[in-house]
Amino acid sequence: MIINGAVLIAVLEADLGPHRTIGKLRVLRPLLMTAAIVPLFIKSPATHGTGLALELAAVVAGLLVGLLATALTTVYASPTTGSPVSRAGLGYAALWIAVIGARAAFSYGSEHWFAQRLGHWMADHRVTPDALTDALLLMAVAMTLTRTLTLATRAATTVRRAPVTGPAAQ
Repeated sequence: MIINGAVLIAVLEADLGPHRTIGKLRVLRPLLMTAAIVPLFIKSPATHGTGLALELAAVVAGLLVGLLATALTTVYASPTTGSPVSRAGLGYAALWIAVIGARAAFSYGSEHWFAQRLGHWMADHRVTPDALTDALLLMAVAMTLTRTLTLATRAATTVRRAPVTGPAAQ
């Protein structure tokens, strides 16, 4: 739940709204957060079987959601500074809230609503609790990294413009 909340707050704080500056801190913060979180929580990733398949599927899902989030973000040259900025609105926020909310509901439900059924499924398919936890973490990491790296790439390829000054800038 802590990771879910941290990812949601960090992403919405950084991206939501118009004219969000795309600077080094905006790109480095999620990368540093990922570098700190992954070693703390991923102790023994699955290397074979259904656990590995689950982890890989979670990475693919995270990549796809990250790309969808990027599609809901506009990157352009700021008319006042000429530097790359972004704009993300309600659709972007709704996507992140829905995905993180679903992840949180699954995490809660796995202990309180469907623990027994999930336990049977995991035993039948030889999926360890660590593999399930790792899959959820890897999905969040893939979402965040895809969004961050795509944003950085789009900013780097945005044509910079000379800033508009005077009455036209307002």
